[in-house]
Amino acid sequence: MKRTGLIGRSIQASRSPWLHEQEAKALGLDLRYELFDFTALGLADEELGPLLRRLAAEGYNGVNITYPFKQVVIPLLDELEDGARSVGAVNTVAIQDGRLIGYNTDKTGFQESLAEGLPEAELDVVLQLGAGGAGSAVANALLSLGTTRLEISDVDLSRAEALAVRLCSEYGPGRVVARGSTDIDTTLVRGIVNTTPMGMAAHPEPAIDPSLIASHHWVADIVYFPLETELLRLARVKGCRTLDGSGMVIGQAARAFQIFTGLIADKKRMRATFAAC
Repeated sequence: MKRTGLIGRSIQASRSPWLHEQEAKALGLDLRYELFDFTALGLADEELGPLLRRLAAEGYNGVNITYPFKQVVIPLLDELEDGARSVGAVNTVAIQDGRLIGYNTDKTGFQESLAEGLPEAELDVVLQLGAGGAGSAVANALLSLGTTRLEISDVDLSRAEALAVRLCSEYGPGRVVARGSTDIDTTLVRGIVNTTPMGMAAHPEPAIDPSLIASHHWVADIVYFPLETELLRLARVKGCRTLDGSGMVIGQAARAFQIFTGLIADKKRMRATFAAC
């Protein structure tokens, strides 16, 4: 039996166990996917390293990593694949012969979701809300897709500034600008992407003042529970084209499934599974 799971905080509503276990069942594979919810278990963040080593010792094949551990997990790993090193965040850890190997499947997951869900989206000037682990992956995806000016806003301005500096060093000077959460101007922006936890059931309010959203914007959210966040609801009311988080979660899950099992997941089937759960 393959043993996998998800590590994070407040993840009891995650659909990942259903997605992975149903795909395994369809492929004739015995797989168990567990939730390691630090909030529900009453664990301190410092328990992340010991937990990973325990899972390795117990023969787990790997785990997904979510908020708030996508960046702090990096020093705990034995190896990083190139994509995770470039993004600076890890959302998938493979366990091979006791070694912990970090991957990032968020970047390609968002790229595929955007291409499929908003194929006509103008990408020249984009505002991104959030500069955490998921934000780093999405920012890399947007710049790789051709965004010429990416404005990153975060409640922690220093975090946004640090990410902007790193991205400019890789993609070119001036392509990324950091903004404080109260220093946002969407006049010239074509798209708005939320990469923060705002919008989740525990934090339902939108991550941006609704008055800053206009009908000419396209709006994307990586939150997938609930599927229609307050941000997307407000955007639709204003006539915006919108993209929910389902495409990204399915894309990243399919790649993580392959990393864990060596088998290629059927994304169309996973989408149907996601819709049914």
